[in-house]
Amino acid sequence: MLLEMISTGEEVLAGQIVDTNAAWFSDSMMNLGVELARRSTVGDRIDDLVALFLERSRHADLILVNGGLGPTSDDLSAEAAARAAGVALVEHDGWRRHLQDWFQRRGRQMPAINLKQCLIPATAELVDNPQGSAPGFRLQINRAWFFFTPGVPAEFKPMVTDHFVPFLSRLRGAAPPTRLCKLLTFGHGESTLAESIVRLPVPAGITLGYRPSAPHVEIKVFARGEEAIASQPAYLAALQELLGAAVVSTRFPSLAEEVHHTLIAQGASLSLAESCSGGMLASLLVDFAGSSAYLRHSIVSYANAAKTALLQVTPATLERHGAVSLETALAMAAATRTLGDSDYALAITGIAGPEGGSEAKPVGTVAIALCDSRSRCAQLVRLANRSRNLVRTMSCAVALDMLRRRLLGMEPIVAYPFIPASEVLREDAH
Repeated sequence: MLLEMISTGEEVLAGQIVDTNAAWFSDSMMNLGVELARRSTVGDRIDDLVALFLERSRHADLILVNGGLGPTSDDLSAEAAARAAGVALVEHDGWRRHLQDWFQRRGRQMPAINLKQCLIPATAELVDNPQGSAPGFRLQINRAWFFFTPGVPAEFKPMVTDHFVPFLSRLRGAAPPTRLCKLLTFGHGESTLAESIVRLPVPAGITLGYRPSAPHVEIKVFARGEEAIASQPAYLAALQELLGAAVVSTRFPSLAEEVHHTLIAQGASLSLAESCSGGMLASLLVDFAGSSAYLRHSIVSYANAAKTALLQVTPATLERHGAVSLETALAMAAATRTLGDSDYALAITGIAGPEGGSEAKPVGTVAIALCDSRSRCAQLVRLANRSRNLVRTMSCAVALDMLRRRLLGMEPIVAYPFIPASEVLREDAH
């Protein structure tokens, strides 16, 4: 089956908003074992919409169209669908009643302009949208079924899950079984990973995909058919053994989520001290519900005076070694752990740029420390030629991987080909 997606809207086409719906939809379909054949983006121009609908209707089997179902003059998806199908727009009485009730329940007067959302092509089947005022609908044009969805993510995602996926399953019929597994890697480039993996024979029916998204590269192992699915576990085990420390999760799409669940599972607590990361490390963890079970605090000590006043980093340490040093990072980690009375502590201090570097410590130099009851360790990494935000993002990832490895009983500091560590310091806890 050939599945495609069409995103509509001038703001999407012009890049004024990021098309997160398309990314989410593509990933959701891949997780179901369905690969998109094509994604298209078109503006709010009726002739362009009609032309694109007609063009793709001769090639695809199923097309999801996202956006353009609102009440305003630039919402043209229903009209374009009707023109492409050669039918009239008709009012759906049931949706008119639903819309009147929808506004009444919210204590609002329905503007007359919203009646436009009751119009769908005469041959279309309405698709319910409990979350909003615009219904979805589906209809066939030439060889393709078109499935129209609203652009608001809170409305779009439930419609895909509750209505589109069952419709897709009916159209596909008895498709061969598929299974998708993912390996999350860190510290290695896509080409380096591929060069290693190519040496491992791939079983029949299994295909590999790579998705770089800083700071990670996700490897997708896709199996089609019973034989391929049966051979997938052994291949995954061999792949993990081959990649070694590069694999940081087989369960979750980020290091932060992996660490979050591991901390909860072990009942361990964590305190943070952040300088150049500016609270990003804490933010990555509190994105997940339940982080209050382990996260004691995060102290953002940006200035040297704050490092001294809040984290007891001595002026002598700062003068002798500098704010960006293994010694300062270790002192920050030790102090924040004591203040939080926590099992573990992480500290980050560095030069995110684009200014502030020196010949000895150029932009992208970051010291990252981990402290627990048994030992302290720190590493100085060089993140050259990266943006300010990427320096912060990758620094947080290194810190999280250090903690992940310690939680799993492994040596916290590991060599990352993509992130060279120029200095390392280890101490027993005092």
